[in-house]
Formats: sequence, C-alpha cells, structure tokens
Amino acid sequence: MAQTLITRMIRAARLDAALYEEVEADRRAMTQALAAVLLSGLAAGIGGLGKAGPVSLVLGTGGAISGWLVWAFLAYVIGAKLFPDSDTKTDLGEMLRTIGFASSPGVVRAAGVIPGLTDGVFVIAAVWMLAAMVVAVRQALDYRSTSRAVGVCVLGWLVQATAFLLLLRSQGIDPRSLGQLGG
Repeated sequence: MAQTLITRMIRAARLDAALYEEVEADRRAMTQALAAVLLSGLAAGIGGLGKAGPVSLVLGTGGAISGWLVWAFLAYVIGAKLFPDSDTKTDLGEMLRTIGFASSPGVVRAAGVIPGLTDGVFVIAAVWMLAAMVVAVRQALDYRSTSRAVGVCVLGWLVQATAFLLLLRSQGIDPRSLGQLGG
C-alpha cells in the first residue's frame, strides 16, 4: 500500500531507516521524492523572504532541485562506483528517491520567515537534512556502516562545494558576496 507523501516525509524527517528502504524499492516513489524536494525548496524560499525578498522563492526551489540532482549523482558515483561495500547494489533512481526524501526536514525552513529566526532555523534544517542524507545514503548503498555513509556525504559535499566555488570564481563572483543578498 502506497503511503501518502506527508506520512513518508514525516518518517524521513524522523530518520526512519525503514522508510528509506521502502522508497529505495518503490520505483513509483520518484514523483513523491520530487515533491519532497520541491516542498523543501519552497520552504527555504519562504524562510528567506526577509533576507533576499521574492527572489528567494526562485533560488530556494531551483537550488533544491539542482542540489538534489547533484547530490544523488555524487552519492551514486562515490558510494556505488568508487567505494562500494560488498553488499552494495543500487542505481541512480534509488539514490534520487532516497535523497529526495532526505530533504524532508528542510520544510522547517519556512519558519525562517519569522524575523530573527532565519539563520538559526536554516542551520538546524541543514544539520537535520545532513543526518537524513547519511541515513538515505547508508540505506540506498546497503552499507553496514554509518561512518562509511558519512564519508560518502563528506566527500560529496567537498566535491560539490569545490565545484561551486570554482564556478563562482570563473564568473568573477566573490563567494563572500553571496552572504550580502538582499542585505
């Protein structure tokens, strides 16, 4: 029986390993995974309205979708191709589904619209989403070790951050200036 999107997102936010196994196996869950990413991105946009204005809705949603695709690809390549466990059997679709649901805790970022709470809410959401990502990666890659999943996430983050900084610099953008959006 297919569970509702909201029920699955709550379970994902609770770091329920069984949920990640469930969506890993459920090929029909891709639409729900995309919806979780979109809701999380929209929440980020709403939470950022006070700092960046209406552009935050576009940045939040666009960033969520691109981040989802990049993270899933990096986790797949790093975890399944470079550092597989003896039990690792996965494909990109499984990574997309599990990592999509790992964005579920990001819906709390909507509370960032409350003046004075934005930075704190975004930090809490980032840590919570990272924890969900570790569970998602561990389950999708069939790792026995959580530390191995942490390694995949850290390496993926380093690759993504480096690529992002290089892209900004190639465009003549000082990464420090991004904190001044909506100033």
